[in-house]
Order: sequence, then structure tokens, then C-alpha cells
Amino acid sequence: MGGGIGQVFGSKKFLWGNVPAFDVLQLESNEGIGFKTDLRLLFAASGDIRNVVKTIAQIPSKYNHSVHVTINDRDPEIVVRNVILLLIALVVEDPDEAVECIIHVWYSTLVRKSDIDLLQFCIRPLVEAVCEKVKDKRSDTILVKTWSFGQRSLRVALDKASWARLLSSLDIPEGLTMDRARETRAAIMMAESRKDYRARQLVCQSPSHRLALHKFRQDGLLLPFGTPRRDFLEPNPTFFQSDKTWPMKDNADPREGWSPEEVAKTSSGPAAADIYGKLFYHIRSTLHSFLSRLDTMDLCFELFQLDVLDLPKHLKSKTFSRIEVSNVADAGWLGIRGTLASMIPLLQDTLDNPHATLITLFMNAVDETLTDEDRRSVMTLNSMSTRRLLRYLPPNGAPPSQYDPRIIKFNLARDLVTTYDNIFDRYMKEFEFREASELFGAMLKENHTIIQPWPNQLKLQPGQVGAQEEFDRCMSAGLTSKERYVEWQRNGHSMLSS
Repeated sequence: MGGGIGQVFGSKKFLWGNVPAFDVLQLESNEGIGFKTDLRLLFAASGDIRNVVKTIAQIPSKYNHSVHVTINDRDPEIVVRNVILLLIALVVEDPDEAVECIIHVWYSTLVRKSDIDLLQFCIRPLVEAVCEKVKDKRSDTILVKTWSFGQRSLRVALDKASWARLLSSLDIPEGLTMDRARETRAAIMMAESRKDYRARQLVCQSPSHRLALHKFRQDGLLLPFGTPRRDFLEPNPTFFQSDKTWPMKDNADPREGWSPEEVAKTSSGPAAADIYGKLFYHIRSTLHSFLSRLDTMDLCFELFQLDVLDLPKHLKSKTFSRIEVSNVADAGWLGIRGTLASMIPLLQDTLDNPHATLITLFMNAVDETLTDEDRRSVMTLNSMSTRRLLRYLPPNGAPPSQYDPRIIKFNLARDLVTTYDNIFDRYMKEFEFREASELFGAMLKENHTIIQPWPNQLKLQPGQVGAQEEFDRCMSAGLTSKERYVEWQRNGHSMLSS
């Protein structure tokens, strides 16, 4: 079934991030670039590695102590892809070659023969040696392997089935051709039943962005618009483990994982409106910075494939400078109590590091808390959101019907101009944030030092210089203003331990 713009079509894998990457350290404005102690970072429900890449890339060059990065996700496909991308970063000596390969293995439906050769001849032997050791073990056996690359290392702890999945993800399935891979993806991305959804998405784009978006939907290659595609002939094996399914939803878009503002500021040469070209160059630049820091740092990556609740059994308490948990604190996942109970004991005490922070994201809290009355109130002609919206999208004549594209765009844009502080306050009271923090020895940070509470809200007011461009940019990226971050610290006074 097609359905509206918010309905799901396709597989429910999240192999790409769906909120913009951010630096979880912000070292210079927290511990400071002269910080004399090692850092330990935990990405407890990582999804892809965009936050890892962004964070390492932005560590100041003057910081010269070791960094230990623990990355976990319960989805084996996500973990396998993260291992492959990090192995490419650590194994390939030429940074240009490594960056190009990472981008296409991460995002492109088809890759070059050189990418497949790299996977086969540089990465596969490392994984194959581990699989050989585990082949006679029980299926639930956890095997830990550490690869060392000078002052950098990668430690991976997976069960037998996941090691086998990692190995198979380096091989194109037998019989899968380029044409068959395209057909499999097109069955989701260009489904006839979803024409209306695609039209609703396109109405939020500028004309040039519509062209770029349509091209990416068609060929699935993350490249500047005019770049030749002739070398991209091989199905990306990390996406295709069979010729029958495309692993993601039809609204999955690489743009969602990166800051629209930073992408827009990235030069794409003469093709100034090439939004996927800008994204390509932005990711390429970020990856070059990431690899540059890898070359000069004492850095250890550690990867698990565990449920978040099982993770503390494998980690040392009171050791992490930052813990980022994505949206597992949403009520539909662990909730705030489950998240604080499992993560706060892992966080450094403020006496040891006053900047140590747990970062929680609430993606669904606003929608789950809004009442019908709340929704009706913002849609009235005199509501604050309607008045703001009319300044960004002034009417140009009476629309002929309720299905006019202007009406559709107006309704889709409403979330972007609406503030939800009062709704989230209601959510925090309903789920007893204050009581939970006291119970588990946590403190809400009144002043955020890592990421703004509402990072996707419009920063400018209608009429200010740059306000219309900001609105158009956020509309194009599909952002809402409903994503709410909450930062926490450990206070050491858990009621459970008293």
C-alpha cells in the first residue's frame, strides 16, 4: 500500500542514520584541548558510525592522549557494516582510496570493481581467519578478535553466526547481477504504489534538488550529479545478501544523517545546487579528517552486538566520559528508567570528570504525548505556528482544492515552525524524569554542553536575514522540530545503593 508521507514502505532496517551526526565530545568547550587524561566513549545503540566519525574527526590535534571507543548495536547487519567500514579505514594506506571506498560501501547501491577487490583481498582474509577458528564452535559461542595497526586497534566480539554474516557480507551473492540489484532496489524505491508519497516528498524540494533526489532514487549512487557512473557495475554486498530484498525503507536518505546546514555550506564546485554532490563532498571531507586523526592518535575501537541491557555486563563501571544511546530512552524502547538504570553506572562520576555526560534522544515523545486538542490548536488560523508559517509560505491566490501542492507543503511544514517545550514538559512529568534521576543517581543537565535540546528547531525568526533559506533547507532535508535531546550526569547518590 502506498499511504501518506509518514507511512512505512519497504524493510525496516536503519543502515543509515536518520538524525544528523554530532560530536559527542565537544572537547574544546568541555574538558579542554589540554585535557591530560584518556577518554572513553560509548555508543550504546550506535546505528551507523556517523557519530563516531564526526566525533573523532573533530578532536583537536593538540589532544594527545588515548581514546577508547566502544560501539554497540543489537542489529547484526548494522554491526557487520560498521566493522567493514572501520577495517577499510584501518587497513587501506592511501587515504583517498580509503575515503572513496568507505563512501560507496556505506551509501551506494553499486560499487566499483576496485571496491570489491579491496573487500576481497584486504578485508576478507582477516575475517576468514577468524571464521576458520570458530567453525567447530557452538553457534552461540562469542569469539573476540583484536586486530592491531600500529597504535590503533579494532576489537570485535561476535557470535559464530555474526562472524559468518560478516564474511558473507564481503561477497556478492552468486548470480546477483548489476541489473538484478537495480531491479530489487527499484521495486521499493520506485514502487508504483508510492507515487503519491514521492510527489509529496518532491513538493518540499527546490527544482534543482528534485532532480538530484530523483536521480539518487533511480541509481542509488552517492556521487556528484555529473560524475560518470560507468565504473559502478558491482552490487554492494553489504546491502545485498540475496537478490530478493532491498534492506531499507523507501524513505531512507543519506542526507538525514548529516547536518543540512553544514552540507549546504560545502562547496560542490560550479554545480552550486547539487545537493547530493554537496553531501558527497561533506562526507568526504569529514572522512579525511577522521583518517587524519586515526594516523596520529592512540585509538582503540571495540565493537559488540548486544542488547543495550546486556552491555553493562561486558563493560567496566564509572569509566566512560561520554555515553550516547540514540533514542533507546523513548517509551517504546527501554524508556527513561531502563536507560538510566543501565547506563548511569557506566558513566564517570563528576568528581573524576565534571564533563562526563550521558546523551539521550527522544524521537517519539512529542508525537506520543500530543492530544487531539493539541493538534487542533496549532492548526487554527490564529495559532502561532500558522502565523509563522504564513511568513515562510505566503499564499499566492486561492488553491483550487485541498490537494493543491501548496496546501500539502503547508501542512507538511507545520511541524517545522511549531515549538513543543510544553509538550515535552508534560512527557517528563508523565514518565517521572526527576524521580527516575534520583532513583538511579543521575542529574538532568540544565545547560547542555554537547548538543542543543532541540537541534532541529529553526534558529532564526521569519524576516531575519537568512531565515527563509534556513526554512527551505530544513524543509528539503525533511526535518521536524520534534527531536529532543536530554543530557545527564552522574551524581553518585543512587537511592538503590543507599
